[in-house]
Amino acid sequence: MIVVFLSLQVPIIKAQSTSEGITGQLGDKMIHAWLSEKSADLHETFLKKIDSKEDWLEQKPRFKEEYLYMLGLSPMPEKTPLKATVTGSLEGDGYVIDMLHYQSSPGLYVTGNLYRPAAEKSGEKLPTILYVCGHAQRGRDGNKTAYQSHGIWFARHGYICLMVDTIQRGEIKGVHHGTYSHNRWWWHSRGYTPAGVETWNGIRGIDYLISRPDVDPERIGVTGISGGGSVSFWVAGADERVKVASPVSGTADLPGYIPNKIIDEHCDCMFLYNTYQWPWHRIGALIAPRPLLFVNSDRDAIFPMPANERVINRLETVYSLFGAGDHVDSLVSMGGHAYREDIRKASFRFMNIYFKNDPSPVLDSEIDLVTGSRGQEVHPIPPEKLRVFPNDSDLPGYELNSAIDRHFVPMAKLEVPTPGSFIPWKEKLLKELRQVTFRSFPKRIPTAIEKGTSSDKSIVLETESGIAVGLHKIKESTSIERIPLVINSGNIDIEKLSKYGSDTDVVYVCDPRGIGATRWAVKNPPNFVARSHPLVGRTVDDGRIWDIAATARYLMETYEGKLPLHISGVGAGAVLGAYAMLLEPDISGATFESPSKSHMDESCPPLLNVLRVCDVPDVLGALAPRPVTISGWDPIEGEKVVRIYSATHSANQLNLITRK
Repeated sequence: MIVVFLSLQVPIIKAQSTSEGITGQLGDKMIHAWLSEKSADLHETFLKKIDSKEDWLEQKPRFKEEYLYMLGLSPMPEKTPLKATVTGSLEGDGYVIDMLHYQSSPGLYVTGNLYRPAAEKSGEKLPTILYVCGHAQRGRDGNKTAYQSHGIWFARHGYICLMVDTIQRGEIKGVHHGTYSHNRWWWHSRGYTPAGVETWNGIRGIDYLISRPDVDPERIGVTGISGGGSVSFWVAGADERVKVASPVSGTADLPGYIPNKIIDEHCDCMFLYNTYQWPWHRIGALIAPRPLLFVNSDRDAIFPMPANERVINRLETVYSLFGAGDHVDSLVSMGGHAYREDIRKASFRFMNIYFKNDPSPVLDSEIDLVTGSRGQEVHPIPPEKLRVFPNDSDLPGYELNSAIDRHFVPMAKLEVPTPGSFIPWKEKLLKELRQVTFRSFPKRIPTAIEKGTSSDKSIVLETESGIAVGLHKIKESTSIERIPLVINSGNIDIEKLSKYGSDTDVVYVCDPRGIGATRWAVKNPPNFVARSHPLVGRTVDDGRIWDIAATARYLMETYEGKLPLHISGVGAGAVLGAYAMLLEPDISGATFESPSKSHMDESCPPLLNVLRVCDVPDVLGALAPRPVTISGWDPIEGEKVVRIYSATHSANQLNLITRK
C-alpha cells in the first residue's frame, strides 16, 4: 500500500549549546559504561583465531589494508614529485645541517632539518633515521628545533637523520585539534585524522631519503617521543622500509584511553578511526618481526604503567610467533612524560645494535642538550637558524597545510542511477555503508525492549545492551490510521506537539541516546564522549540511528504491524531519520524539515567514513520509492534527490517544498 503524507511542521526550540557543559548523571553513567564495555570487548579480540606465524601472515595483508583505510590512506595518495629543496646549510662540530622542505602532496609542505656527518666518505651509504617530533611548542621555528641534540648525536655517529616538523607545530601551521576543541566533527564523516597526514609525510620523507646517494635503504629507522612516538608506530606499521623502530611514550590501549579517560589528554593525531574495530595493540603488532624498542616512563600520566605492561606483553606474544622474541624489548624509565638520559642511551644503542652491529654502551648521550625550563629553553643552535623559511616573506604563497583536512581524504562522488539500475545502485550503497560506517550493526537492527516508564510517564526502551532511550506518547486517537514518530535531536518542543498530525494519528516522540533524560556532560575540550566513540568504531550519531530504528520496530510491533509508521525530524534529526529509514525497510514514509545538506556541514550528524561512500542527498534519494516530504531546501539543493526518485519512476512520491 502506498500512503501519501502531507507536509507537517514540527515545533522546534533553540537547541542548547554544547559548550554549556550540561551534566546529566544518568546519561554520563550510561554512556561511560557502554563505552567501557565496547572497549573491553575489542581489547579481548587480540590474536583471536591466530595461533601461529602462518596464521598471522595469512591475515596480515587484510590487516594492512584495514590499517591504511583507518588512517585515511586507502586509496593511497599519489606519490607526486617531492620537489625537495634545500634552503640553507649550517656546519657544526662534526655535523652539517641542511634546512629543507618537500611536498608530500602538491602544496602540502613538510619542513625539516637533515643532519649528516661532516666528513662523509664519497659513495658510502649510511644508516638513516626518520625522526618525528612531539608536541614541543617552538612557534615559527617549528617543533623540530626542540630535538636538535638527537639529530646532532646521530650525525656525529655516522647516521643521516631527517627531523621533520608536524603540521600543527611546524613552520606552516595546520590543525591537529579538529575534534578535540574546534568542533570539526565532519572529520569523522570524512575519515580524516591528522595521524594519516603525519604518516603520509613520514612515508614521503622515506621516499626522499632513499633517493639520496648517501642513504642505505636497508638501514632506515624511525623514532620520536609523545606525538612523535605515536607517529613512529604509524609509519613503521605502514611502511616496511622501516627496519627498526623505537617509539618513546607514544601509545596506550583501549582500556587506558576510554575507561581511564586518558584520551582527554591527547591530541587527535594520536588516534586512527577504528573502523574495523581492532584491539589497539594490533597497530604495534604490524611491525613484527622487525626490531622494536618500546619505551615508556613509570609516572607518565598520559601513558600509564598498566597500559604499558599490557602493550609490551601483547607485542612479545606476537613476536614469539616468529621466534623473534629477542627483537622486541621495552624500557621503563623512572619519571614523568619526558626524555631522560636512560631513554636517550637506550634508543641510540638500539639503533646501533641493529644498524652497526654495535651493542656497546652509549657514553655521550648528554652532549648539546636543550636545557632550561619551559619557555626559557637554551638551545645548542639558536632555533631561528634552523628555520627552513628564514623570513615570513619566504613562506610559500600557496600551501595546503592550513586546509589539508578538506583535501586529504577524497570524498565519494556517487552518480545518479540510470532507470532500471536503482536496485543494484542502492544495494551497493548499503553494502559499502555497512562495511565502513555501520560495520558493527547487524543486518537488521533489533526491536527495542520496553523496560518500564519514567517519572514523566514516558516509556523507557532498551535499544542495545546498556542503552536506554525515552519514548513519549503525546497524542492519542480513537480511530488510528498511522503512527508518526518524531525524532528529538535536541530541538523539539514536546509540549507544543499536542496538535501535531491529523485526528487519525497517534503521535510519539523518540529521545535517542544523549537527548532528554539521558543527556551526558559535554565539555569542549576535550569532548570525551564524542571522541571516544571512533576508537570503538562508532559515533554518537550512528547510535542514535540505531535507537530510532529500534524504536520504530517497537512501535510497529506494538500495533501488530497493521499501521504505517511515518518518521519526522528537523535539521540533524531529519538526517538521523533518513538513515534509520534506509536501514529499516518497514518505515513507510517521512517528513524532513531543513535537513543538513552535507556531512561537511557543522550541523550534520557525523557518521564514520560516510563521505567516502555517499552524502545526504544520496541517502534521501535511496529512500525511493517510499513517500518523503522535504522542506527547507531550494530546487538546486534538492535536484539530486529528485533525479534519483525519477530514476525509479516514483517522482510523485517525493514532495520537495522549497524555500520562498
